Amino acid sequence: MTVPRPAGHYSPFTRAGDAVYVSGQVPREPDGTYAPADVATETALALRNLAAVVAAAGGGPESVVKVTAYLIDAADFAEFDRAYADHFGAHRPARTTVVVGLRQVKVEVDAVLHLPLPSGDARS
Repeated sequence: MTVPRPAGHYSPFTRAGDAVYVSGQVPREPDGTYAPADVATETALALRNLAAVVAAAGGGPESVVKVTAYLIDAADFAEFDRAYADHFGAHRPARTTVVVGLRQVKVEVDAVLHLPLPSGDARS
C-alpha cells in the first residue's frame, strides 16, 4: 500500500510515546486524484488510505483504538457504517462520527493508534 501524499503542511502520522496520531485521510488515490463516488466507495478508499498510514507507522487494524469520521451528510451514515464495518470486521475501535462541511469529499477519517515502543526505546 502506498501512503497518500499530504495535501498540505502536515505529516501522515506522528508518534507521542505509545500513541500514534494519524492525520485525516480522504478518498484520494495515492497520486492525489479524486473521483466523486457514493459514500461506500469513498469510505472504502479513505479507509484503505488510513490502513496504508497505519502500516507505515508499524501497526495493523488491531492497533487502531479510536477513529473520528467526518461526513458531509447525516443521511449517509448507514452506508458509511456498513463500509466501515466491512473494513474493520470484528475489530471495533472507539469511534465518533461528525457531520461537517467538507469541500469535495463525502468522508474523511482520522485515527489514534496504540503502538507500544520497543523495550528501551525512548522515542516520542
